[in-house]
Amino acid sequence: MFNTTGWNRLRYSLYAPIYDAVADRAFRRPRRAALGQVHWRPGMRVLLVGAGTGLDLPCLPRDVELHATDLSPAMVRRLKRRAEALGMDVQAEEMDAERLDFPDDHFDVVVMHLILAVMPDPARGLAEAQRVLKADGQLCVMDKFQPDDRPAGLARRGLNAIASAVATDITRQARPLLEQSGFVIEQDTPVMMGSLFRALLARPA
Repeated sequence: MFNTTGWNRLRYSLYAPIYDAVADRAFRRPRRAALGQVHWRPGMRVLLVGAGTGLDLPCLPRDVELHATDLSPAMVRRLKRRAEALGMDVQAEEMDAERLDFPDDHFDVVVMHLILAVMPDPARGLAEAQRVLKADGQLCVMDKFQPDDRPAGLARRGLNAIASAVATDITRQARPLLEQSGFVIEQDTPVMMGSLFRALLARPA
C-alpha cells in the first residue's frame, strides 16, 4: 500500500530549498488576509499546522505564544532559522498534522494554511485541529478549493490523480470539509485567483 505520509515528507523535504522562492511573494497577501480575520488577543496560544518554512510568522502578532509543526524536518529547520532571524520565540516540531502530539483544548487559534489540499486525510487533520482547540477557539484556513456547490467533474478528478501526487489535491471543497468535521464557518473570503483560494475563519460547533 502506498505510504502517502512518507511521500509527503520526502517531497516537501525536497521542495524546502526552493519553497520560499515559489510561495513567499505569491501568497503573502492571502496569508495576511486570512490571519487578519482572526480575533487576536494578547497571550493567545497559537498553533501553526503544516507551517512549512514559517512564511506566516511575519504576519502574526508578537504578543502571542507560538507553536508550529511540519511533517518535513527540512521545513522545520528553515522555520526555526526564520523565527530566530525575526527575533520570535516559536516552539517548532516535526509532527504529522493527522496525529498532533498536544493535549485536548490547548490552543486558542489553529492556523492551517495551504495544508488541507495536501493532507492524505483532511477530515482527520481537521478532527485533530478541533480536538486541540479550546471550545471558543478559532480555526484559520487558507487554501485552494473546488466550489462548494459544484463537485469535481470526471476530467478534473482524472487530472487530480497527477496533481495530488506532485503538488496538491484540486478537488476538495471547503464548506463540506469543515462543516462535516464539526466546525461553524464565520467568514469565507476569496483571496487569490478569483475564488480558487479562500480564507475561512471557523469555530468548533
